[in-house]
Amino acid sequence: MFEESLGERLGLFGLEPVSLDDVVENAALLHRVDRKYLVTLDTARNLADALAASHGVLQIDGRRSTTYRSTYFDTATYSSSRSHVQRRRRRWKVRSRLYVEDQLCRIEVKTKNGRGGTIKTVAPSGPSRYARLDGAERGFVAKVLADAHPEVEIDALIPTAEVTYARASLADLKAGARVTFDWNLLATLRGGDAWVDENYVLVETKGGQVPAQADRVLTALGARPLSFSKYVAATALIRPDIADNDLRRIRGTSLHYRLHPQTPNGHA
Repeated sequence: MFEESLGERLGLFGLEPVSLDDVVENAALLHRVDRKYLVTLDTARNLADALAASHGVLQIDGRRSTTYRSTYFDTATYSSSRSHVQRRRRRWKVRSRLYVEDQLCRIEVKTKNGRGGTIKTVAPSGPSRYARLDGAERGFVAKVLADAHPEVEIDALIPTAEVTYARASLADLKAGARVTFDWNLLATLRGGDAWVDENYVLVETKGGQVPAQADRVLTALGARPLSFSKYVAATALIRPDIADNDLRRIRGTSLHYRLHPQTPNGHA
């Protein structure tokens, strides 16, 4: 199971548990700066050990990790993905997210402002509404994008990829900072699949403009932040018309992909 594997691999069972209510109250961080690191399991475990005195591990119904399913919505030309590859200061993502064990679902819009900050706006959905963008979900996304990115047409958005992984979260309730560990990551697109090697973990720190304790520990461990989006990395690997320059040094080591066979009409 993900829970046993991720918790054991990262050594999280020795950390003090924190509740979801405590995390939401003290470290929700809907307006934040995200820094991402793709590191080995050993580095991720050393990070968790170094943070044990100040961070607790999110525990829900006795679990210390949760399985995520996220369906991303983009235009037919992958405008959202391209804006990230082109490093535009203002960009957006739309996704439907299901927390598998809890059967909780919500619709999310993430935007990045001109100062590099991430703003995440969410609305409740339902498990039967997962991966759908109509009804109330459509109205919510249309309103958020109309305010933040009026150039995006809601009718142009279609489901383009599903990403699944197991996540464990640490939180420093006093400092209001969080760290997430994503493992066993798989992305499925129309043209192929992309995944992170099981010996690597995607670590993401969520905090303010000033790097947090976790960032300082990662720097000391030799890790460096990188521009990495699960969705964007997958589209860049699978689609030849999207540049993958940022992925070349990790492609084939920590990051892998395979193309789906072509059908007679030329489509995967």
